[in-house]
Amino acid sequence: MRAVPAWTGPFDAQQLPAELLTADRPYVVRGGFAHWPVVQAARQSDESLARYLMGLYNGVRVGLFQLAPEAQGRVFYADDTLTGFNFQRFSATLDQVLSGLLGVAHNPEPPALYVGSTTVDAVLPGFLDANVMGLGERDALVSLWLGNRTRIAAHYDLPDNLAVVAAGRRRFTLFPPEQIHNLYMGPLDPTPAGQPVSLVDFARPDLERFPRFAQALEAGETVELEPGDALFIPSMWFHHVEGLAPVNLLINAWWRQTPEHVDSPLATLRLALMTLRDLPEKEKRVWQHHFQHFVFGADAHTWDHIPEAARGLLGPIDEPLSRQARTQLLNQLKR
Repeated sequence: MRAVPAWTGPFDAQQLPAELLTADRPYVVRGGFAHWPVVQAARQSDESLARYLMGLYNGVRVGLFQLAPEAQGRVFYADDTLTGFNFQRFSATLDQVLSGLLGVAHNPEPPALYVGSTTVDAVLPGFLDANVMGLGERDALVSLWLGNRTRIAAHYDLPDNLAVVAAGRRRFTLFPPEQIHNLYMGPLDPTPAGQPVSLVDFARPDLERFPRFAQALEAGETVELEPGDALFIPSMWFHHVEGLAPVNLLINAWWRQTPEHVDSPLATLRLALMTLRDLPEKEKRVWQHHFQHFVFGADAHTWDHIPEAARGLLGPIDEPLSRQARTQLLNQLKR
């Protein structure tokens, strides 16, 4: 696969360039956050990293996934029925997690330990004051991901994503959104962690069962990140993530480029599955035209023939109009 290209534009970690944070493809920033205190601590040793984190920790418990050694770190379904998972969930203190990671660091076949998507401010107050991401006015959710050698199946996120490796090493394998057909996505529910995931085992891809995955690989990009490196992942790009060291810490920020009142398109997808997918073919073709007219092909002049005061949802949608439309939709769904 091709390498993820490096960002070559201007870069200031205290005020990240808008051109990077609004890009329509991934970029890697080598060493952009090497000055972070947490990175400096991690470069000394895993024990130094643990001391740094515990110096900020407030005692709040975190969610912990634990996998048996035979899972080889792959956070996934338990079997081909896709009804259960191969991990156990626990609630633990951060010192318990760190002690567990350090305790199995030299085990050649350790159980996998994984703390995912934990809000940084909730457990490490002051961390972001010392380790600044420079996102400006963006209303970002900043999370930590801590574990050993784990593998997270390819999935997408709705928000844009800036991922910074603070400790250890991670490998990202990325695919553009149009590769969804070739990635053999699993069900919308249940999922291991919220989003549907690719059913292909990237370590041992079964091309007899998943032949189109070969086409996805041709379109894929990959990158390995060291402490201080960062990766920008645009909205809806698929990414498979591997922890490559005995102790790995990732700090990521998610944000959307739309107002809060704009709902997730995933809700639209679920409704479309309920209302459109099983229509007769001739009716589905009709609705394709309607969606093209009202949504995908609409521009600033589509509604020129309608007075502005009468446009409703066809005009600019603000929070009150969004709330009104949501209420109408809920009432329709209750019938």
